[in-house]
Amino acid sequence: MKLLLSIFVWINFLAAPELSAIRKMYADVSKSEANAKEFLDKLAGVSAVDENILVAYKAASILLDSKFEDKLKNKMARFKEGAQLLESTVKKEPNNIEIRMIRLSIQENVPGITGYKKNIKEDRQFITAHYGEQNAALKEYLKNFVLQSKSFSDKEKQFVK
Repeated sequence: MKLLLSIFVWINFLAAPELSAIRKMYADVSKSEANAKEFLDKLAGVSAVDENILVAYKAASILLDSKFEDKLKNKMARFKEGAQLLESTVKKEPNNIEIRMIRLSIQENVPGITGYKKNIKEDRQFITAHYGEQNAALKEYLKNFVLQSKSFSDKEKQFVK
C-alpha cells in the first residue's frame, strides 16, 4: 500500500507543470488561439487538489479558451466554468497576490456584457498594497503585468519602477 501511495505521489509530482514555465506562457496566451490551446493543454492535468496558483492558471486557461468557442452556448458555459474555478481559488487564498493578478488580468480584458468585472479596483489596490512584500522573481513578474495593464494609471504604475 505504501508503495502504491509513493508511486501516486511521484506521478503527481512529475505531472504538475512548473510555475516558471506557466508564467512565461501566460504573458503570451491571449495573443493567439494556438497559444491559448497550448496553455490549456499544459494545464489539463491540474485539478482542484493541486496548488491553488496552478488551479488559478487553469481557470484562466479555461476563460481564455472560451473566447474561441464557436457556439455561444458553449462559450458561455466555458466562461462560467473558468470564472467559478477562479473565484473558488481566490476564496481559498485571498491573500495570494499572483492569484489576484490573474483575476485582474482576466477581468480587465473580458467584455462588459459578461458581468465579470467587479473586482478590478479591489485587486488593483491589493497588488499595489502588497507588491513590496513579494520575492524578487514575483516582483519582476508583477511589474511586467502592471506596466502593460489598463487597470493602472501612469501615476499608479510608479510603485513598480
